[in-house]
Amino acid sequence: MRLEVDGHAVFAATGGRPFDAAKPAIVFIHGAALDHTVWKLQTRYFAWRGNSVLAVDLPGHGRSEGPPIDSLPAMADWVVRLLDAAGLEQAALVGHSMGALIALDAAGRHGARVRALALLGPGYPMRVNDVLLNAAKAELDEAYDMMNVWGYGRPAQFGRHRMPGLWMMRGGLRLWQCGAPGVLYTDLRACHVYNGGEAAAEAVRCPTLALLGDADLMAPLKLAKAIVSRIKGADVVVLPGAGHIMLEEQPDETLDALRRLL
Repeated sequence: MRLEVDGHAVFAATGGRPFDAAKPAIVFIHGAALDHTVWKLQTRYFAWRGNSVLAVDLPGHGRSEGPPIDSLPAMADWVVRLLDAAGLEQAALVGHSMGALIALDAAGRHGARVRALALLGPGYPMRVNDVLLNAAKAELDEAYDMMNVWGYGRPAQFGRHRMPGLWMMRGGLRLWQCGAPGVLYTDLRACHVYNGGEAAAEAVRCPTLALLGDADLMAPLKLAKAIVSRIKGADVVVLPGAGHIMLEEQPDETLDALRRLL
């Protein structure tokens, strides 16, 4: 599905079903330098069970046009304009990593537009290692390697996959490599400098799920629990052995947790 936001074409996957603004809507927001394809299981599941789904490509990512946005609050405001473009008064927001902080900021500052909130790997503050940040700025291949190694838990690194013959880390690496020049650095720096997490969390009033991996190196469990503790009534689910990319490492467990909320 294509929409127009701020004069640029925006792509969003709808889970294989026509989008219907009259149905309960769920917007999926990907992480740094990724795109809508990370949500392939979740979008189809919910789209075929009475929901309307938008797994969006943020500006400059995937199939969406326009330059990447360089701050998380500006990305959150953009998500609200996306809802306007889709004809939605409200939606549930599901975000992973950077997308989790975008969803959190949107729910904190635009609460009337968010009916439910799911945060996957919402580490805060999401400070980025200087070596990674500098490598991303210089467009070095090492930046993608570091994202891959720090992103996936040990079982994924050893080659474990629910589908025989597939390897998560090679797929993840290729997806990051397909990003447009400058996108990874822009995203990582936006995460690095974001300082609005506490205020956003304390302002959230909708039902909230936090899905955390206990082996997450990018959004360590201690930091994730700390920011989620500021959200009144948040439901916290910790996945044993999961790294930062739990939606691929443990897809069934991730889907089960999302079903509880959505």
